[in-house]
Amino acid sequence: MEQNGLSAENFSEMLRESDCLLIGIGAEWETGAGRPSSLQPEQAKRAYEALGDMVKGKDYFIITTVTDGKVRESSLDQSRIVAPCGNEQWKQCSRACTKDIWEPGEIPDGLCPHCGAPLTGNTIHAETYIEEGYLPQWKAYQEWLGRTLNRRLLALELGEDFRMPKLIRWPFEKTVFFNKKAHMYRVNQTFAQISEEIGERAVSIKENSVDFIVKAAEEAAGSSR
Repeated sequence: MEQNGLSAENFSEMLRESDCLLIGIGAEWETGAGRPSSLQPEQAKRAYEALGDMVKGKDYFIITTVTDGKVRESSLDQSRIVAPCGNEQWKQCSRACTKDIWEPGEIPDGLCPHCGAPLTGNTIHAETYIEEGYLPQWKAYQEWLGRTLNRRLLALELGEDFRMPKLIRWPFEKTVFFNKKAHMYRVNQTFAQISEEIGERAVSIKENSVDFIVKAAEEAAGSSR
């Protein structure tokens, strides 16, 4: 493991002592063909449940760039999750003739009821992305983030790459830089480097973040027995 400032071994202690928990979930958690990760759906399910166990009783918010929608199938509090890149399980008109968004099963024939065009996943991969689906949660996320200033915040970035650094990587570093009570763990098998500006209050863990969370949850469960 690459370490910088904090130690990877005191993660459980930092988690326990934090007032609030900011979590970013990225590419290492993606499932499905053509994804950068080789993660299988059952592995993702286990990891999300492990994360759910880990954050029980905590004041947390999750931002994810993963679009497969698996986080929506977990026990995590859905009111504490924002997915600005969309969710392929939700559907929109491929022609974007309407801002309507449909949940799974709402339109059985898969055709837009307004113009008859095929539906497509409501994600940034659509030709025209209908962003209204995530905007209410984005507002909730920004309001929550504003309340974390001067609180003991633990930022936990899990497997995010550089495809969209403006959503997780750079904002997390900025949040930790300005909140002097904040600390950060960046867990990534490939892109674990930490900005020098927050080096003393951050740790870089060069490990697959899915494996890290499962292992950390198991260790936490063992220590509580």
